[in-house]
Amino acid sequence: MEKIIIIGAGPAGISAALYAARANMDPLVINNGIGALEKAEKIENYYGMEHPVSGKELFETGLAQATALGVRILEVQVLGIGGSDTFTVKTTAGDFDTISVILATGSKRKAPAIPGIKELEGRGVSYCAVCDAFFYRGKDVAVLGNSDFALHEAEQLRNVTQDVTIYTDGKKPEFSREHPIAVNTMKIQAIEGDDKVSGLLMQSDIAAQDAEAPENSFYPADGVFVALGTAGSTEIARQMGAEISDKGNIKTDEEMATTIPGLFAAGDCTGGLLQVSKAVYEGSMAAISAGKYVRHKKVS
Repeated sequence: MEKIIIIGAGPAGISAALYAARANMDPLVINNGIGALEKAEKIENYYGMEHPVSGKELFETGLAQATALGVRILEVQVLGIGGSDTFTVKTTAGDFDTISVILATGSKRKAPAIPGIKELEGRGVSYCAVCDAFFYRGKDVAVLGNSDFALHEAEQLRNVTQDVTIYTDGKKPEFSREHPIAVNTMKIQAIEGDDKVSGLLMQSDIAAQDAEAPENSFYPADGVFVALGTAGSTEIARQMGAEISDKGNIKTDEEMATTIPGLFAAGDCTGGLLQVSKAVYEGSMAAISAGKYVRHKKVS
């Protein structure tokens, strides 16, 4: 049983790891890449830097700093988190049990540019299979994505309906294991529906080769679950039942605690100022709070 698992290795996650390690919590950091920090060409407004550095340099320096302190860093994809009294972090490398979790994977800055997604959110378009699967018992559902995160969401939906199809939107499937779920690799033109989702309009593969073929094909669906890329902090928190703000950020108190005991969040996923300085502060505070929670949990 781990004491603290930190999901994310950016400024918030590594800051949390440094504080947790120095508090003798022996944290495990689960990391699946650099994320939004990679897009930062120059960072020159952070304390202590005589010269600007790239986001990539800052990320790599943080990893080296944590590793030098003895922090364990595991590079795998997180699929979800289960449990209540304690937690089970589900990854592509297996499950890890822990007393506390700090979510620090940043936030997704862009919604998929598919017509109909924004317009039909809450009316058939969902971002959480665990939350909304109940409403689609025995119905046709689509999962949008091409990675293990999409596969995990599709498997959750298969508990309530067998009519599940994964749509990769023209991308190559990148599943790490075999599965029985149908996969459609055509490009999505639009998600259609008036008051609610009615289906997906797809670009026909045949049309690209035959000028006389119909350009688009319509696939009926009662719901579309968006699971692009990997599971971010907000997606995980929503799956667990933590409170999310109207802007899609994880709600925390001043100690970075979410509405679920033992679950903390830090960095861009909590909203506000999307800056390294803010992420570092919240990461350190989350680690201090998680450490207090673990010590109390073990005593009680």
